[in-house]
Amino acid sequence: MKRRSLLTTGIALAAAPLTARAQPALDPENTLYLDLKPGRVVIQLLPDVAPKTVAQIKALTRQGFYDGTPFHRVIEGFMAQGGDPTGTGGGGSKLPNVPLEASGRHFLRGTCGMARTPDPNSGNSQFFIMFAPGSSLDGQYTIWGQVVKGMEFVDQIKRGEPALPPDRIVRMQVAADVK
Repeated sequence: MKRRSLLTTGIALAAAPLTARAQPALDPENTLYLDLKPGRVVIQLLPDVAPKTVAQIKALTRQGFYDGTPFHRVIEGFMAQGGDPTGTGGGGSKLPNVPLEASGRHFLRGTCGMARTPDPNSGNSQFFIMFAPGSSLDGQYTIWGQVVKGMEFVDQIKRGEPALPPDRIVRMQVAADVK
């Protein structure tokens, strides 16, 4: 019995580095830190899927645009939407809108998408993070990122349209800019 236990432990330890190597390291230039009151959410950006949208999100992040903005629309079992400094759902940045960058990717739990008006080319600053899969959004909204760590903090965002008082982004940063 003891021999089997040691053998199993040895195999597990030998396999551990292989598992760690199977997960590619995140590129700091294409990683966002979204700090919420309960903790940090790490988002892998997808510039190969949505280059214009990723560039817009990174530009706004580097301007500090998202810091302190509320999650103004948070629907249980669907998504949390933020990125509007007015908190009304009607605001945006001074940057030009970005066009829809549809892809073959699917909206899954933790997927980050670009919010827009009925005009598919009206993405600006507002974004959403999915609590659950949403296949009805596939091909209709730009997917620009995926939560890779900290989804439990997204799950804690207060629900409501709007939640009163709304939860806010404490700070958002591109990982490459964090010293």
